[in-house]
Amino acid sequence: MVGVEIDMVVTDSLKALALYERIFDIERVEVTDFPVGKNEAVFKLYDVRFHLLDENPAYQMIAPKPDDPKPIWFNILVPNIADTYEKAMQAGCKEVQAVTELPDFGISNAVFSDEFGYLWMLHEMHRVVSFEERVQILEDNEAN
Repeated sequence: MVGVEIDMVVTDSLKALALYERIFDIERVEVTDFPVGKNEAVFKLYDVRFHLLDENPAYQMIAPKPDDPKPIWFNILVPNIADTYEKAMQAGCKEVQAVTELPDFGISNAVFSDEFGYLWMLHEMHRVVSFEERVQILEDNEAN
C-alpha cells in the first residue's frame, strides 16, 4: 500500500473536523471520541487524506496559533469558489484575500485563515491555461 496523508495538529480535532465539514464536502474515515487532547480524525477532501491530531505538548505536537499562521497552506480546487468562500466566512474564518478573479490565468482564488492557525487557498478554474501560456503572461508582465 502507498499513499500520502497530510497531518495537522490542532487544539481540538473534533471541533476542527466540524468546522471543515461546514466549509467543504468532507468524507469521514476515522474519528475518535475521547477527551480533548487525545482525539484524532481522519477525513478525505477530494480524495486527499487529512489527519487531524489534538495538540499534545508532551509529544511535541504543538498547534499553530490563530495569530501566528505557519508558512504552509492548503490549496483546494473547488467547483464554486463564491459558495465555498461564503461558507468559510459564515463559519467564522478570517479573510486573508477576498475572491479575486485572474482572467488571464483562467482562475479565481481566495485565501482565508481558520481558528486553528491554518491557511486555506481556494481556486476555481474557469478555463485551462497551459504552463507555457502562464509563463508567457508572467514574462510579458515582467517586461512591462
